[in-house]
This record gives sequence, C-alpha cells and structure tokens, in this order.
Amino acid sequence: MLTRFEHYATTSMLGSIDAPPRRNGELLFAQAWESRAFALAIALSKAGHFEWEDFRQQLIAAIGEWEAAGHPPEAWNYYERWLEALERVLGETDLAALVRGDGA
Repeated sequence: MLTRFEHYATTSMLGSIDAPPRRNGELLFAQAWESRAFALAIALSKAGHFEWEDFRQQLIAAIGEWEAAGHPPEAWNYYERWLEALERVLGETDLAALVRGDGA
C-alpha cells in the first residue's frame, strides 16, 4: 500500500510525459535497480531533501534531452532518465555534500 506522499508523487505524474511505465495499472520495473531508483527518489523527497516538483522538472528535462538527441526508440529506458534526474536534483542539494563527506 502506498503512503499518502507516494500516492501523491505517482498520481501527480499520470498522463504526463514523465509518467512511469505501467501495466494493468501497476508500476512496471524491468530490472531490480529500477524499483530501487524509483523508491530512492520518493524516499529522499518525502524526507525533505528536495521538492518533488523539482525532481519532476529534472525528469521532464532529461526525457526531452534524450528525445532531442535522436536516439533510436529501442534504446529507450525510462528509469535511466529517472536516475539522471535524481542525480541532477541531488547535485543541487546539501545531501550531495554529505555523501561526498565535505558537508557539515
């Protein structure tokens, strides 16, 4: 069962360019790392390390950049864009400094 924040995060993306892949209404993960990356973004945002909307905007940008680069459709992986967006948003936070060991 989803928490309120998880429900908000996933439903806020429905029908938009950044919507996660689904099958029969359920989130679809092809590999284990995809579900972990998904959960990590949700958990870090819920914990207040970044705003969910900031993450969504980074995800939309990552998707747009991938599309503009003219990659073949068979090379598409939604969760690679998800991870790229997560890396970007974390790079803008104090959490990145803590992980590197140069934060307070």
